[in-house]
Amino acid sequence: MQLFVNDLTVIDFSYLCPQRGIVGESWIVDIILDGSLNEQSMVLDFGRVKKQIKRIIDGAVDHKLAIPAEHPYTRVSYHPDGNSYWVDFMRPDHRSIHLFCPSDAFAFIDAQQVTLESITEYLRAVIKRELPENVAGLSLQLRPEEIPGAFYHYTHGLKKHDGNCQRIAHGHRSRLYISLDGHRDTDLETQWCELWRDIYLGSTEDVAPLTKLLRSSNAGEISEDTHIGYSYSADQGLFELIVPRSENYVIPTDSTVECIAVYLAEKVKQQCADKNVQVTAFEGVGKGAIGYA
Repeated sequence: MQLFVNDLTVIDFSYLCPQRGIVGESWIVDIILDGSLNEQSMVLDFGRVKKQIKRIIDGAVDHKLAIPAEHPYTRVSYHPDGNSYWVDFMRPDHRSIHLFCPSDAFAFIDAQQVTLESITEYLRAVIKRELPENVAGLSLQLRPEEIPGAFYHYTHGLKKHDGNCQRIAHGHRSRLYISLDGHRDTDLETQWCELWRDIYLGSTEDVAPLTKLLRSSNAGEISEDTHIGYSYSADQGLFELIVPRSENYVIPTDSTVECIAVYLAEKVKQQCADKNVQVTAFEGVGKGAIGYA
């Protein structure tokens, strides 16, 4: 007997990629459970699937940075406090990435690459440990949202957030709509999505000199010419990040989706002063904000 739940949840997270850097992603999760009927004549109560298994999935990957633990670029070291890690991703050609974060900000994937397949295997192992005995099989499907137009992948952190959005390197795969006088301009949408492809969106107030950051020895040779640093303290602890300037974009506000929508609307207005501008910015799947200028 099989029980299925489509669109169980969406995991919004980022991962380290040797070619692309920090990549923000949003994947929809479908699940199938294979097992015998329990005393309630069910494989598993839908309410339990939606609450318990969603909680497990969210706790394992959602709003985290997935690290390809077996990739040769990956270096991990532990802070003496026992609660924080340094992660250094030693990409060549001045494209290395460096983090210092509480341990809960990371998901360590036992693979050389973070892919749909490696995340699926990681989640399957985590979920199976907590399933009842009558559930013998588990199938997961992770899939991106179908987006016919332009979209971009971005990573950010929201230090003022009281939940897991405060983690400095989590992200989204998001569509973008830009309208001028009530008509969508797909060329502008494509231009901005190309500019922000695989981008880290940082806030001006969080930028920090590299010399002030708590770097590991692996980050000793980087310079302000090639890299930019961010640092902030939030409820979960101290978060620091160093990324290549070529893969970074600084905005003067927080990087909430509301602020992103307003920022883009104002930037487009500078190009199209005689037009009424509306920007619909998405934060992953099915949610976002609208800005006007």
